This record gives sequence, structure tokens and C-alpha cells, in this order.
Amino acid sequence: MTQPHPTPETPQVTVRGEGRLEVEPELARIGVAVRARGTDRASVLAALTGRNAEAIALVKSYGDAVATLETGALSVTPEGARHGRGERVRGYQGWVHLTAELTDFTALGELTTRLADLEWTRVDGPWWSLRPDSPAYAEARRQAVKEAVRRAREYAEALGSSLVALLELSDTGLGAGAPYGGPGGGGMRMAFAAESVEAPAPLDLEPQRQTVTAEVAARFTMTPPVL
Repeated sequence: MTQPHPTPETPQVTVRGEGRLEVEPELARIGVAVRARGTDRASVLAALTGRNAEAIALVKSYGDAVATLETGALSVTPEGARHGRGERVRGYQGWVHLTAELTDFTALGELTTRLADLEWTRVDGPWWSLRPDSPAYAEARRQAVKEAVRRAREYAEALGSSLVALLELSDTGLGAGAPYGGPGGGGMRMAFAAESVEAPAPLDLEPQRQTVTAEVAARFTMTPPVL
């Protein structure tokens, strides 16, 4: 569709509107890696299977507090002998990686602490985020549109004019400023090589507020200015 060109009788104003919110996170994601190591493949697989099942059972015991639980990469790797020639295997080590998302942050500190207290288990995270359909995104967009209308009206009024009609509105950006992150950045990392004699006290984890931004471009016609 061809857009009308501005004329002295129908001048146009183009502006940009921005919306920005600081909100509490809605999800916390943690990464869990269980490890096993031994001199023969069968014992490593057995230990890995048992520790993986224990970690999964612990996460699932928190019920509705856990939004998702997924198994990621699995690896079982032979370790070569340090000395001598040939392809001698001196042992095996294996990893299973899990990812869990929680919506109940009260349970988060206790769960991460209990997971890290399991034998040969590492915990990474948490990484905070919003749900993909969070109302915060819609609110940021509404703020951006209102800001665009306000700016356009101010420009028009500065010329003794007023807005007539909206010609175009485009979404130029929406995002969360606080990083969701991943295993490569942010968050804590805990690991215990063996099970503790006494259960450790739950960690006190403070949620990281999320910055949500939106940006629109808008074009309006306005009445002829008074110059």
C-alpha cells in the first residue's frame, strides 16, 4: 500500500516511543550435572544411572514448584592410560545434564542446596527470566505506544497544530534487559564430591529484577501548523 506523501495541507510527524519496566522475575532456571567415574564401563553406567534417578526424584518431589524438568546431554568417555603405548583404557567417566525451571522461589534455595549435597553432583544457576507470555511485555508495548502519541502531540502543539490520524505504527524492538543467561555466564556454581554428614542450610537466593523494554515508530498526519 502506497503511503500518502506529506503536503502543506496534510503535514506529517514521525516519532519513536519507548517503554521500560522493572519487574520481578517469573522463572528461575538451574542446571544440574551428575557425574560418575570408575575403572570399568558397567560400574560407571550403573552409578550414573542411580545418581541421575536420585537427582530427578529430588526435583520432582517439589511438585508444582517445578515448571519443567528436562534431560540434556549424556556422555560416557573412556580415559586413556597416561603412560605406555597403544590404546589402553585406564577408566571411564560419565555425565548427565539436567535443566529445571521453577516458579516457586521459596523452594528454590532449598532445592539447589539439596541437589548440590548429592554425591558427585554440580549445580549451576539460577538464571532468572520472565515467561514468554508475561503481561510485562504487553505493558511495555502499551507504554511505548502512549509515549509515541505523547511525543507526536507535543511536536504538533509546538507548531500550533494538532494530530489528525495515525498513518503507520511499527514495532522496532522488544526485549528483556537482564540476561537470561546460561551455563556460560552469571549465576552460582556449587559442587560437592561426597554427600554431607548433615544437610546444609538452604541458600537464601534473591531474585534478580528484569528490565523489559519496547520501542515503536509511529507516523501521524496533523493539521497545518501556525507559523
